[in-house]
Amino acid sequence: MIIITGASKGIGKYLCDEYLIRNENVIGLFNSTIINNANNVFYKVNITDINEVHEFAAITKNKLSKITLINCAGINYNSVAHKSDVTKWREVIEVNVMGTFNMINTLLPIMREQNYGRIINFGSVVSELPTPGISAYAASKSALFGMTKSISVENASKGITINNINLGYSELGMISEVPDNYLSEIKQKIPSKKLCKPSDIINTIEFLRNTEYVNGSNINVNGGLI
Repeated sequence: MIIITGASKGIGKYLCDEYLIRNENVIGLFNSTIINNANNVFYKVNITDINEVHEFAAITKNKLSKITLINCAGINYNSVAHKSDVTKWREVIEVNVMGTFNMINTLLPIMREQNYGRIINFGSVVSELPTPGISAYAASKSALFGMTKSISVENASKGITINNINLGYSELGMISEVPDNYLSEIKQKIPSKKLCKPSDIINTIEFLRNTEYVNGSNINVNGGLI
């Protein structure tokens, strides 16, 4: 079973759609965006609320076998630090870090019982590439990798791997918020001179799903940007 958070838009939506085309068993989680649930694979869950996450796991437990958890849910807040709204800054941490941890924390016992699990988190090059105005987002993505490393050694003997995709600028997701003039500058900074294609993302995920020995890693999918 593939469980994808942030499944209503961007990378999460692309992955849900693609895996459904491939006839995989998929569950997509969303929170705020209204979506068409004709396939009955979507569940509305606020992943920052641990009780909602527990409820989701309880009602789907009979479906949860050989789990791949793909954590795509994430938000951004654009502001320089000295002018930031602390509440909005904290919200980024709540969604991107605590929301991801809530999913992992809830599903790990099932994975450990089954001696199998794949967890894939989405990091970002901005955790290593100094970028003004996104300190909350950069902090959240740095935290994800530290969490990934720690959890990997805790669960490696149980057939569970957890890895981080260190994503650069892709054709999907938050790139839509970038002004055209800045987007041109970004492409010039990327050694490959192009954005990451959706196929590169799912190919990386499939590699991580099908290997047992890559664990606790930060996989660079960023065209050589870092």
